[in-house]
Amino acid sequence: MADAAGLSKAATSYALRGIRGSEQTMARVQAIAVELGYTADPIARALASGRTGSVAIVGSLRDMWQQQLAVMLSTGLRERGLSATIADVAASPEREHAVLRALAAQRIDAIVTLPVDPSAAYWAEVPSDVRVVSIGDALTERPDAGCVLFDNDSGVGAALAHLADLGHRSVAVIAPSLPTTPGRPAEILARSHGELLGVRVTVASCPASVSDAAAMLTPLLSSADRPTALFCLSDSIAFGAYRAARDLGLAIPGELSILGYDDSELASLVHPQLSTFGWDEQAIVDAAVASIDAAEAGVVPGGAELVQGESAGAGPVQAESGGAGQVRPVVFRPELIVRASTAAPGRA
Repeated sequence: MADAAGLSKAATSYALRGIRGSEQTMARVQAIAVELGYTADPIARALASGRTGSVAIVGSLRDMWQQQLAVMLSTGLRERGLSATIADVAASPEREHAVLRALAAQRIDAIVTLPVDPSAAYWAEVPSDVRVVSIGDALTERPDAGCVLFDNDSGVGAALAHLADLGHRSVAVIAPSLPTTPGRPAEILARSHGELLGVRVTVASCPASVSDAAAMLTPLLSSADRPTALFCLSDSIAFGAYRAARDLGLAIPGELSILGYDDSELASLVHPQLSTFGWDEQAIVDAAVASIDAAEAGVVPGGAELVQGESAGAGPVQAESGGAGQVRPVVFRPELIVRASTAAPGRA
């Protein structure tokens, strides 16, 4: 088929899968494939290329947003002719390490991860021939990994500024990580932004599930000096805060404002509707899949530099292409969506 297309075997393969080449070239190659009755033999392709077309998606699936993103990633990979296996690490670094060890023993081509502990040494244990793409945080021990990063500085700053403008001076930031994991940039940024805004910020952590978050937030909301607002770095945690507040008889937002960070599908269905931050999930998925494609094509990931200026809503604010032979990670900026769960403190 490469002879019929007048291309190299590699160029023909990329065009056939829609990975590289102009639209005209890809359309021409795919038309030739139809004309010749070509169908891909996955076993033969694996033997010839050393690749199986299998990608593992690793995340904490009790978090509703990660559930949704995992499904979208699976769909995006399938559209590229790749198969996906989804592994739940239950927000546990130990479980994450165990899953990575198990995956290393399997014939997978790539791992797309929403990491629990992005600074863990075990990321360096993933075999070098397995492509790794991290969503949300860079893997410090795996510098060759592709990255789809979040502009948490912008998001955390906008969240605390929104609550400060409403009059809140005591805010608890609730992060979906365990006390055993290192401090994340979003948590560190919360304290620095709070100082600039004159807001007393406390940082706590709990699992990103509704029931666990409700149980762990109940003591905080029962205390005499409870904060007047919660900024939850996961909508799943925010929904747990709703449950805890209602069990304690606290009115939302009259006695407690709650701000989420994912704009999950349920955010506009709860009462009162949840103020939160939205992301362009489809663009995030596209960027992650493109990072896998770039690695397969031999493009080395480069450093990320945030492009300053206006962003298009919750979309990317970083161009994908870097210098020659490099691809820069895409950095996404969240968009504040103000609904009914945040208001001035003490207002019913």
